[in-house]
Amino acid sequence: MKTLLLYVLTAVAEIAGCYLPWLWLKRGAPVWVLLPAALSLALFAWLLSLHEAAAGRVYAAYGGVYIGVALLWLWGVDGVRPTGWDLAGAGIALAGMAIIAFQPR
Repeated sequence: MKTLLLYVLTAVAEIAGCYLPWLWLKRGAPVWVLLPAALSLALFAWLLSLHEAAAGRVYAAYGGVYIGVALLWLWGVDGVRPTGWDLAGAGIALAGMAIIAFQPR
């Protein structure tokens, strides 16, 4: 559970760090949003370093969690309800994440 929570926090930090510049570029948000974006991306990099597995394995497993969290962001922040296809894809990605992250050591 700790591993999954760490992956979720990592994904939120990355998505927020990319979403804020998107708001600035696409929606005319003030330029100061780039500062919390940079801090969020720095937090993202630091959170990735807290995982105990080899970096490549962490990145591979993280991708599945990122997809799931991005769809939650789509729904909660963008106000767009994920489709059944979105959910099926996220389920497959999370299954892959579980196989990679929780393999016997």
